[in-house]
Amino acid sequence: MSVLVVHGSKRGGTQGLAESIGQVLSGVGHDVRVEPAADVRGLDGVTAVIVAGGLYASRWHKDARRFVRRHRRELAVLPVWLVASGPLDDSADAGTLPPVAQVSAVGTSIGARGEVTFGGRLTPDARGFPASAMAKTQAGDWRNEERIRQWALQVHSELAA
Repeated sequence: MSVLVVHGSKRGGTQGLAESIGQVLSGVGHDVRVEPAADVRGLDGVTAVIVAGGLYASRWHKDARRFVRRHRRELAVLPVWLVASGPLDDSADAGTLPPVAQVSAVGTSIGARGEVTFGGRLTPDARGFPASAMAKTQAGDWRNEERIRQWALQVHSELAA
């Protein structure tokens, strides 16, 4: 299968998450492309899509939202999963977080097979407002590589079925 993993990421945390997902799927035999959502112009030859977007103030990254809007018709007939990255604590690992409203609405509009939220990452040297203020008390990396791997293997199982 040809899987496209796209990401909307401000500071690289969601990009890293997308790359991790891509590595797992590649490792089990899928042909995987990982690209910034803003750079993708078409879905020719793609048989499944994962759209990852960072969460900022409970809003899904604009590039992820725009990607879905641009490719809505194609995505509606493909297996699609939506990924959010952002809680700067262990809440994403403590249990299944419901998707934020934007991700839920997008998922419903295209018939996504699932939505998942993973922890985010904020470096101590983050620049810009409000990131630099948040970094003083919330800097860290809450992306759980094992949970990401297990989720990607679940996607693989669904694609193989």
